[in-house]
Amino acid sequence: MPNARRIAVGSDSRHPIPDAIAGWLEAGGFAVIRCGAVDATDTSWPEAAEQVARLVAQGAVEAGVLCCWTGTGVSIAANKVPGVRAALCKDADTAAAARRWNGANVLALALSDATADDAQAIVESFLGTTGIDPEEAANIRWITAMERRYSGAGGEAGSRES
Repeated sequence: MPNARRIAVGSDSRHPIPDAIAGWLEAGGFAVIRCGAVDATDTSWPEAAEQVARLVAQGAVEAGVLCCWTGTGVSIAANKVPGVRAALCKDADTAAAARRWNGANVLALALSDATADDAQAIVESFLGTTGIDPEEAANIRWITAMERRYSGAGGEAGSRES
């Protein structure tokens, strides 16, 4: 399956939804890299988030899907990895908008209120949306410049690059 789209799926706890997401994606022809509790046993949410985010940032996968009880923790942790833009999305429209308008490359989902059907629709919308709206390209460049400024990877904190 060398030409399959590669997606990382991670969660901090064993739960039917992240397992189902990985299964749907595999059934749909994606090459899935399972992280955190989707691969093994319960792990901390920062650890699961870092595993997925690192794969996305390195270009080893096209995108990532992360789950924790609220989705907030994994989105915060994933966004600490340079090159990652994780978005917590609770519906399919927001997931598509996060990809198109914000260049999101990691989807965060809340297990506390998601149904399997909702999660599938959100993931399908996220992965089915490609390309950044040209009108938003400057904003994505701004975010990338901010990331460089504040990570110490070039530029002075507080200077503007775009």
